[in-house]
Amino acid sequence: MNELPDCPECNSTYTWEDGDMFVCPECGHEWSGQVDVVESDDVPAVRDANGNPLEDGDTVTLIKDLRVRGSSSVLKVGTKVKNIRLVEGDHNIDCRIDGIGAMQLKSEFVRKA
Repeated sequence: MNELPDCPECNSTYTWEDGDMFVCPECGHEWSGQVDVVESDDVPAVRDANGNPLEDGDTVTLIKDLRVRGSSSVLKVGTKVKNIRLVEGDHNIDCRIDGIGAMQLKSEFVRKA
């Protein structure tokens, strides 16, 4: 017998296969049958604007001009940020930017370099 994975949302065992997707009848969640990034329970995977997984120590590039709160400075598109650290919360990247200092960024405004 073919063992199907439990639903990652509600942990239901009543899942079925629909093409290359899995479906949960209890919560309606659908997910891919291919595992590309392993997400542990305590540290969720952080993805950049293009959907690439980010890790501690990565280098990223800004994809949008960002105004710095409390300052008249602007971080320009294409600014490279080296050695990022992933954290929990709304702003999920801690980093240090040359000329600005310590910053927190949202992963939706960066892409992996």
